[in-house]
Amino acid sequence: MRVMMTGGTGFAGSHTVRRFVEAGHQVRLLVRDADKVRRVFEPQGIEIPESDVIVGDIVDAESVKRAMQGCDAVYHGAALVDMRRAMAKKVLDTNAKGVELVVGGAVKRGLPSIVYVSSTSVFFKPGGEPIHLDMPIARGTTAYAQSKGQGEREVRRLQAEGAPIRVSYPTGIVGPDDPGLSDANGAVYIFFKQTGINTSSGYQIVDVRDLAEVHLKQLELPEGAARHIAAGPFLDWPETYRVLDEVTQTRLWRFPMPGGPLRALGSVGDFIKRYVYDFEFPLTRDAMEYATQWPGASGEDTARELGVTFRSAEETYTDTVRWMYQAGHLKARHVGVLAKNR
Repeated sequence: MRVMMTGGTGFAGSHTVRRFVEAGHQVRLLVRDADKVRRVFEPQGIEIPESDVIVGDIVDAESVKRAMQGCDAVYHGAALVDMRRAMAKKVLDTNAKGVELVVGGAVKRGLPSIVYVSSTSVFFKPGGEPIHLDMPIARGTTAYAQSKGQGEREVRRLQAEGAPIRVSYPTGIVGPDDPGLSDANGAVYIFFKQTGINTSSGYQIVDVRDLAEVHLKQLELPEGAARHIAAGPFLDWPETYRVLDEVTQTRLWRFPMPGGPLRALGSVGDFIKRYVYDFEFPLTRDAMEYATQWPGASGEDTARELGVTFRSAEETYTDTVRWMYQAGHLKARHVGVLAKNR
């Protein structure tokens, strides 16, 4: 198949491009920066023909139309992520328009395979039950979360009308070969460079390579709509740090703090951004609720239905931390034995 892809130069998207190409599919990328295509894929030995690199935007109907021409399938992974309050309207408008033009456009063209990347966060309710596909869509406290909820509602409406949309719901995406330090990899980086916190709940990841495999299996489903949770191991915080200690043969510094004070600090950060200074700041109420009240999700149904095996935390963290060292993000003193065992 020839697959039109948005978000193809991002973390999950670039691994999905690689997996699609390995499986014999052709890809056409809708991107804002053609140079980034070369930066991301040339080191991997993947050549994307210039004719299959369409410079445009998911909110521009003409560029979406050009990118989709001659394609048999669509993968929509692009979204605007910006947590600043001043950007809230743009985030909501951009992500809604992207779903309308890309997913809706593929439906109007009658394409038989449409893959849409959502998130397990669309189901997250602090302190709620473990995530499952029958849960209601959560309200969302940030513009980005609300935009994902809006996208989910629109996609479900289209699925109910018979559209062959296959939705993935990943947990925190971790793995090697990240074009930038995306959120979940960024958290791992902070564990080594700064500190970890032992608190309530835990950290649930999915290996980016396993997520790409889920996307390939969804792309190749013979017909119809589908929804799959992409979730790897859910480890509590002490177990997460224990695994990182073991794979590196070092010891990360961490300190204990209950979930309540962390959520309160997140609320203080939100107050400052709202009334004093609007800036990027990771300690938000939303982030602290995820960190301290995540209820867990299971990828067992996905593994059974698609024949995907989700990697262990040990394998994912080993490959990720080794890559962070090789890419210059971490020093040898941070990664211990992984600096020697390349």
